[in-house]
Amino acid sequence: MPGGPTANDSGNPQPLGGNEMPRFAGITSFMRLPNRSEPADLDVAVFGVPFDLGTSNRPGARFGPRGIREESVMIRPYNMATRAAPFDSLRIDDLGDIATNAFNKADSVARIEAYVDALMEDDLVTVAMGGDHTIVLPILRALAKKHGPLGMVHVDAHTDINDDMFGEKIAHGTPFRRAVEEGLIDPHRTWQIGLRGTGYTAEDFDWARNRGFTVVQAEELWHRSATPLIEQARDALGDGPVYLSFDIDSLDPGFAPGTGTPEIGGLTPIQALEIVRGCRGLNLVGADLVEVSPPYDPQGNTALLAANLLYEMLCVLPGVSYRDK
Repeated sequence: MPGGPTANDSGNPQPLGGNEMPRFAGITSFMRLPNRSEPADLDVAVFGVPFDLGTSNRPGARFGPRGIREESVMIRPYNMATRAAPFDSLRIDDLGDIATNAFNKADSVARIEAYVDALMEDDLVTVAMGGDHTIVLPILRALAKKHGPLGMVHVDAHTDINDDMFGEKIAHGTPFRRAVEEGLIDPHRTWQIGLRGTGYTAEDFDWARNRGFTVVQAEELWHRSATPLIEQARDALGDGPVYLSFDIDSLDPGFAPGTGTPEIGGLTPIQALEIVRGCRGLNLVGADLVEVSPPYDPQGNTALLAANLLYEMLCVLPGVSYRDK
């Protein structure tokens, strides 16, 4: 069918090619995937979580999944740097968006958890497009029911370990405090990378350190490659299940201005690629890319960066084959 979904010899869902439908045309799914699959027919579920009721500063992350999809149209299926072939190896499709409740944060959190619970019934790896960082808590709740406490690579400008925000226990700055309290993550297998900025006390990052997190402030990566660091993390995380949570504000706002809580002195796109590519070999059971706010991203650069990082996450999932040189 002209303009329809493509498939190679694997029979897996494939991104729609630019010679089948112009890049500026067609239905906007992530990487122009078919968006027609049932979860039971997949290995990996890509989905959007349009939610920003947990945001403390600039809103707009509810538009993140749409913006990421729009900027993903130029991404092709084969990784020319690593030679990864995710769509040959795994059945991957964009399942669309979770129907969050624009008027009720608690109900939205419950809806997200229920949605991912259903995906776990089919043993899927989840890749979520946020949405603010609140969304990771219900996702972790669902994944921990399946896998037990998770190791985690958390790339962010902020620790997101506040006890509350304006008295609210669930917000985009609290998910990992709740995750520790609820036993969803293993603090001794949790790495936080890219933290920076100002705090309310000089000890703001110490709550995580005191519970076993490995905390890597952005300054430790200034003017250097992130590859040695992520190699250390990979060795420390071992063979157990791992979740990758990537907040786009981990990058410097010169590269990624379209986010709610920007902080100067952040990571570069090259360092972000090194971190994600360095997760190859981990037992990744889920990932997310959060806090893209298109209203503050007039040229689309933040969403473009996010879309490419999500693709790189697909490339390092367990089971992906790499073409020999």
